[in-house]
Amino acid sequence: MVTRRSFMRQLGVAGAAGVYFGETLLAATAEAADAAARPSSRVWLDANENSAGPPRSAIDAMVQSAPHTWRYHFDEFGALSQAIAASEQISPQQVLFGVGSSEVIASAICAFTSDTKPMVTALPTYDIIVQLARAMGKAVVEIPLTPQWSYPVKQLVEEAKKAGGGLIYLCNPNNPTGSITPVEDVRWLLANLPQDTVLFVDEAYLEFADPAKVESAIKYVREDKSVIVARTFSKIFGMAGVRAGFGCARPDLISAMNPFMDNVIPYLGVRAAMAALQEKSTLIPERRKNNARIRGELCQWLDQNKVRYLPSQANFLMIDVKRDVRGFSNAMYREGVAVGRPFPPLTTMLRVTIGNDTDMQRFRQAFLKVYSA
Repeated sequence: MVTRRSFMRQLGVAGAAGVYFGETLLAATAEAADAAARPSSRVWLDANENSAGPPRSAIDAMVQSAPHTWRYHFDEFGALSQAIAASEQISPQQVLFGVGSSEVIASAICAFTSDTKPMVTALPTYDIIVQLARAMGKAVVEIPLTPQWSYPVKQLVEEAKKAGGGLIYLCNPNNPTGSITPVEDVRWLLANLPQDTVLFVDEAYLEFADPAKVESAIKYVREDKSVIVARTFSKIFGMAGVRAGFGCARPDLISAMNPFMDNVIPYLGVRAAMAALQEKSTLIPERRKNNARIRGELCQWLDQNKVRYLPSQANFLMIDVKRDVRGFSNAMYREGVAVGRPFPPLTTMLRVTIGNDTDMQRFRQAFLKVYSA
């Protein structure tokens, strides 16, 4: 068996670092390009982080737990699985926690794809995991998103069927487009999933979406379907630096992924996640509403300035700057605003995170200056 540790040794440190370096590459390039022009403060709108930060309960839990970080606290990890299971109305045997949701995605790629059984997905999507699959020597099939920017579910199924199985990856809402795949399309996909195929639904941004327009695929986990659902505490909970996430699936799918997981996350992440879950019923709707308001105000401003963008259900927006996005992003960085990296083939589209009101005022000032240049 190829375990996660042996795989990483085979891949090599340099190769693995290259895969995960993508998120910071653009900012580093811009910084090196004109270090003298750096403002003393910068607005960070490049990684879909949530500047609201952790809820007070999570901060308190981390402060109280900090003196005890000399231990791994293996004995407390079960409590996190139980808390997640209770929150999602599933059993603890259907929960797998990881270092953010990225580790869960990586374990599924290891478990359910090969050089003949591909990861089937749409383009563009969260491309770092596509790069990871290719770096592992896994087969990858990419199909363009539909004209409505949703996943082409019938084509995904057809490609998996032709390959004799594999892993279908669907990010909903999708990163980088912020678009959603309709509820009925996900339902059809599960009903028509080919033999030896697993559906992976990445719900990192689901809590930002309008509940009337999207629903969690965890309902299909409760129905014992061949589906894995990943969530993270990095986004709506504002804990990107805490590195806590989880996956939900049937116990047999969990068992297949387990050999590729460390099954250890930072102890402060455990405590913060458990505290945050206790207030999700009020925190998520409040943050969703605030994000929608600020995103809506940005869209209205873009409309007034006749700038095209993709409608979004996430905490980021794709804006058409009508030129190569790399140069535009570098110019924004020099104006004190870090924005997202390129997402080919959308080479003129700029991904910007929705920050707080002050952040977005800074963004509008910088954007108008660069866009008009």
